[in-house]
Amino acid sequence: MATVILPASLTMLFPGAPRKVEVAGATVREVIAGLDELWPGMAARLCDERPALRRHITVFVAGERTDLHGVVPPGAEVHVVPAVSGG
Repeated sequence: MATVILPASLTMLFPGAPRKVEVAGATVREVIAGLDELWPGMAARLCDERPALRRHITVFVAGERTDLHGVVPPGAEVHVVPAVSGG
């Protein structure tokens, strides 16, 4: 199991979704699939049709930036970070 930390901007779209949740998965893709099982439609917010992470989403596993193929060791923290812009 990994501890996934989700951005507030994402959890607001899925009632009942906490900012921090335990999800099983050996890769980022599997963790996102686990999130989608809990909150259908979440994977579509994080991934495009290729599939790949959407351009405005960055994922860090144990502090290292990764993609959908990134390995998620047991007990790792997975941070989902949306792009921030402003002016």
